[in-house]
Amino acid sequence: MTAVEPGSFRDPSGQVFENDGRIFRTITARALADYTFIRDSGVLNRLVDGGRLVASNEVDPALLGEQARGAPIVVEHPRIPFVSYPYEWPFPALKAAALFHLDLQIDLLADGVMMSDASAYNVQFIGPRPVLIDLLSLRRYREGEYWAGLRQFCEQFLNPLLLRAVLGVPHNQWYRGSLEGIPTSELNRLLPFHKKLSWQVMTYVVLQARLEASANDKGTADAGAIRKKGLTKSSLLGILTQLRGWIEKLKPADTGKTVWGDYARNNTYTDAAEEAKCRFIAEFAAAVKPKLLWDLGCNSANYSAVALGAGAGAAVGFDFDQKALELAFDRAMSEKLNLLPLFQDAANPSPDQGWKQAERRGIQGRGDADGLLALAFEHHLVIGRNVPLDQTIGWLTGLAPRGVIEFVPKDDPTVQRMLALREDIFDGYSVEAFTAALEDRARVVRAESIADSGRRLFWYDRS
Repeated sequence: MTAVEPGSFRDPSGQVFENDGRIFRTITARALADYTFIRDSGVLNRLVDGGRLVASNEVDPALLGEQARGAPIVVEHPRIPFVSYPYEWPFPALKAAALFHLDLQIDLLADGVMMSDASAYNVQFIGPRPVLIDLLSLRRYREGEYWAGLRQFCEQFLNPLLLRAVLGVPHNQWYRGSLEGIPTSELNRLLPFHKKLSWQVMTYVVLQARLEASANDKGTADAGAIRKKGLTKSSLLGILTQLRGWIEKLKPADTGKTVWGDYARNNTYTDAAEEAKCRFIAEFAAAVKPKLLWDLGCNSANYSAVALGAGAGAAVGFDFDQKALELAFDRAMSEKLNLLPLFQDAANPSPDQGWKQAERRGIQGRGDADGLLALAFEHHLVIGRNVPLDQTIGWLTGLAPRGVIEFVPKDDPTVQRMLALREDIFDGYSVEAFTAALEDRARVVRAESIADSGRRLFWYDRS
């Protein structure tokens, strides 16, 4: 059964379909000339071989039946391990995607190729490595043209980065509530006067906001007159290169201590407990060999790294602490781990949203995990967010057929700190209640105490 990808409806050049787990893209007549130019010039293969563009193999359009009507070419793409969105990326991932987009456009100009837009949603990650997934955004360069994607690049890449780099505010929740990015006019209102004095901010925020306001007031006639003047390729390259240099230097403004950013080095575990935990995770990963592992509360990715080293194919880490995510992403890059750390609040995860509430899928609608790690995690939902223990276990075990969940008892110093400033209303929170809830949903393969406080690891299997 063939289903159209809900997020691909905007492009008249072609749509994406899924059929029996396989991913196809139609290429309509209006995109045929640009596609054949990219293919026959060797650019397509060069980008694929360099890992910068998702692979595409031409197949018989009959595979899609009626869905391929009006499309002279159909290509098949490999599946991305996990589709993520820019409102889930931590700062270094968004920055890596922005630099990737600019580098790609700079290099493509030498081949006479232009990108028709600058959508952040056209970039996905294989581990920490960005890759372009929309080959139809590549077209032949037209002499004298402007960068049509400038405004989109600013709203979807630059402005979210500046929000954090200049104001110290993470972009994630704002971006999730405004799927097309952060409007330049709104960022301009937020910036204090002294922050607007830099040449780059003045050019890409203040003046851009004024031009947009002017266009709204006077219509599009002035903008059309400007575009007729044209822009040389060397001038376009200069704009892209200067912008790239600026973005490369951007760093988060709030580099101070966060709640969990230093947890991996400063926690309540003894060395023996840490060794036991790593051994347990390694034995789980070696036995299960999950193709895709979800690590909830991944922190700086210590246990993701252990699982990957023991047999997991790929890992996606989730956390809400910005500093921890930055450490995890840097580690994935430096150690070349097949790991993608993403921002998520487990009590308020990414929902289905966009057009018809289907354009951007919720966290559980983008593919199933084969394995789960939920280490020192469940008490943050039960104690920290008042989610009933039974519901928490039901949700966790529903994410993957096999996994490891850590139970943290009330006597543990971490939970004691959480209860220090609030009433203990969690009468049913105990290892016995935890075990019963888990056994109602899965087989407990193994359980092991790893700390004197009563912390226990549970390996479950519901397959």
